[in-house]
Amino acid sequence: MKVVYTLRHRAHHPERELEDSRFQEPFEHPGRAEIIRAALAADERFEFVAPDDHGRASIDAVHDPGLVDFLETAWTRFQEEHGPTHDVIPDVFSMAGIRDGMGSARRPDSISMELGWWCFETTTPLTQGTYDAARSSVDVALTAADLVRGGERMAYGLCRPPGHHASRSLYGGYCFFNNAAVVAEHLSRTTGSRVAVLDVDYHHGNGTQQIFYDREEVFFASLHGDPRRAYPYLTGHVDETGSGAGSDATVNYPLPAGCDDDAYLTALTGACERVVASGAETVVVSLGLDTFHEDPISDLSLTADGLERCGRLVAEMGLPTVVLQEGGYATDALGENARRWLSGAMGPGAPAG
Repeated sequence: MKVVYTLRHRAHHPERELEDSRFQEPFEHPGRAEIIRAALAADERFEFVAPDDHGRASIDAVHDPGLVDFLETAWTRFQEEHGPTHDVIPDVFSMAGIRDGMGSARRPDSISMELGWWCFETTTPLTQGTYDAARSSVDVALTAADLVRGGERMAYGLCRPPGHHASRSLYGGYCFFNNAAVVAEHLSRTTGSRVAVLDVDYHHGNGTQQIFYDREEVFFASLHGDPRRAYPYLTGHVDETGSGAGSDATVNYPLPAGCDDDAYLTALTGACERVVASGAETVVVSLGLDTFHEDPISDLSLTADGLERCGRLVAEMGLPTVVLQEGGYATDALGENARRWLSGAMGPGAPAG
C-alpha cells in the first residue's frame, strides 16, 4: 500500500494546550505522525510517496477564503501586536448571545478578537509553522486521492494536523483544514461521481458533517462517542440526517462508553451498508485510532485485533478507498494500531502497492 507522508507536518508543534481549565502537554504533537511512519516503514508492504503541491484552490472550495487568509497570517500578526509567544490561542470568542437582538456582528479587525471569530475552542494553538503544516496535510490527502484515481485500490495519507473538526468557517479540535472534506469535494467535482466519507474517529466529525449537510453528492457516515458525553458535544446525534438536498445523506452512530470490538463491528457493518446503498463510487475514510481501549481522551474499548477487523470490513465494500489519518493519542500503541488497521484493509499476505 502506498503511504503519502511529509516532514512538513513537524512545523506545527504547540508547546501546550488549554483543556479542562488547565494547561497540559498537547495530545496532538509531531511524535504521533513519526510513530506511525516508523511502524509502517518497518513493514515492507508499505511504500512511501512524497506529496505533490496542489495549491490552495481545493481548500477554498470547502473553506471560507477568509479563514484561509487568517490562518496564513495570524501567528505573525499576533507576534507583532502581543509577542513574543510560541503558541497563540483565543481568549475571547464570537458568541451569538453577545449581540442577541442587535443583529449580526461585524467581522473584527483586532487579531485578539479575530482568533475567537475563526476558532471555536482552546485546545488548538497556532504556532509559527501551523499554516505550512496544515497546507502540507491537505497536499498529503489530495496526493493519496490522486493515487486512488490513478488505479490504486487504496492509499493512505498520513495527515497531520488532522482535519475533520474544521468546518467551513471555523478551526478547532486540533484541525485547521478539513482534509477529508477537501478530498471528497475534489473527487466529486472532478469526476462527477458520488463520494462517501466514513468517519471512524472516536470524536464526531462535526466539520465534515457541516460542510456537506445540505448537499446530496457526498454521503457522510460517522461512528463516534455519544455527544452527550463526548467532544465536540454539540453534533453527532442520531437525528442529524442532513437537510434540503442533503436529506438522508448523513447518518450518525453514537456509541456507548466501553463499546467493544464486536459491538463496534456491528455498528460499522451498518455504516458500510449505508455507504454502499448511497451509490458511492469512492470512499474517503477519516481514520481515527482513538477508539483503542488505552486512548487517554476516549472511552471505547477496541483492541488491535478489533482495529484490524475494522480495516478488513471497510475493504470488503470493494470500493476505491482513500484513508486519511485523524486522531489517535495512545502513542505507545499508535504505530502498531495504524499498521493493524491498514493490514486488515489490505488483507492477509497482501503485497505492497
